[in-house]
Amino acid sequence: MSLPAFDDAPAPTLATFGESMLRYSPPAGERLETTDDLAVHVGGAESNVAVAAGRLGCEAAWLSKLPDSPLGRRVERGVREHGVEPAVATGEGRVGTYYLEPGGKPRGTSVVYDRADAAVRTATPDELAVDRIRAADAFYTSGITPALSDTLAETTEELLAAAGDAGATRAFDLNYRGKLWSPDAAAETLRPLFDHVDVLVVAARDAATVLDRDAEPETVARTLAADYDCELVVVTRGDAGAVAAHNGDIHEQGALETETADPVGTGDAFVGGLLASRLAGGTVPEALEVAAATAALKRTVAGDAAVVTPDEVAAVLDGADGGIDR
Repeated sequence: MSLPAFDDAPAPTLATFGESMLRYSPPAGERLETTDDLAVHVGGAESNVAVAAGRLGCEAAWLSKLPDSPLGRRVERGVREHGVEPAVATGEGRVGTYYLEPGGKPRGTSVVYDRADAAVRTATPDELAVDRIRAADAFYTSGITPALSDTLAETTEELLAAAGDAGATRAFDLNYRGKLWSPDAAAETLRPLFDHVDVLVVAARDAATVLDRDAEPETVARTLAADYDCELVVVTRGDAGAVAAHNGDIHEQGALETETADPVGTGDAFVGGLLASRLAGGTVPEALEVAAATAALKRTVAGDAAVVTPDEVAAVLDGADGGIDR
């Protein structure tokens, strides 16, 4: 299968905005309270999406705010090394961190956040590179960002409005995090933002928890598209794949088989693949296939970022079995 995101046309441009943190993880099978070793990765929904889209052919920039410190520079380097331009304001505060303890059944994987007083929480449009958003083909952010502070809720709405005024496609992932706010608080803040969104991505579980839409994914996608006049609504279903509503049509995409090394960032990889393909002219079914392949590949990679290549995505879509490449 050909991939419309990877032709010789000028690279489409994507700008994203949000917090990226340092992630610390013990080796598999070890506990945070006893380990002597922690792997360090850089991750955040918005920079993860920028990385995935950037690696698949987009010219991507990530907007945020960080302290001028070694840890702040570590986050910038972690984004830049994947070809994404960090357009970062400098300010007081700290770098947010989180600790991920991987575990299988029955314990499961747990996450501990340490992101209070992060510099990004005070970010306003006046100090951000809004010109990058206005010049981009698309702008992406997620529901994690307005959850972090009242200031960021206002900033998120202003940036979405600025993107719309400039004619950019505005993409948004609800991305509910129960450790950040309640379903009621999320719904109150996020519903008004949907009026500024062209491409809405929402997990089926989040649609039920936050938006009180506990119905078949096809129904959820159709009604959200109609209620908020979205061009495209994608409802993700984990291992069951995704359903999309576009111009009155419904498209389904199954999840692809994968062996999981690290599931963190899978949803962001899906969105990055989706946007990369759509921005380059891919149809919705084609974009969903690219998204699913990118997400499947991400699960084989440690860390938050989808360190993948266009050739790998193409191979997955062509049915490669993941054997040894000699």
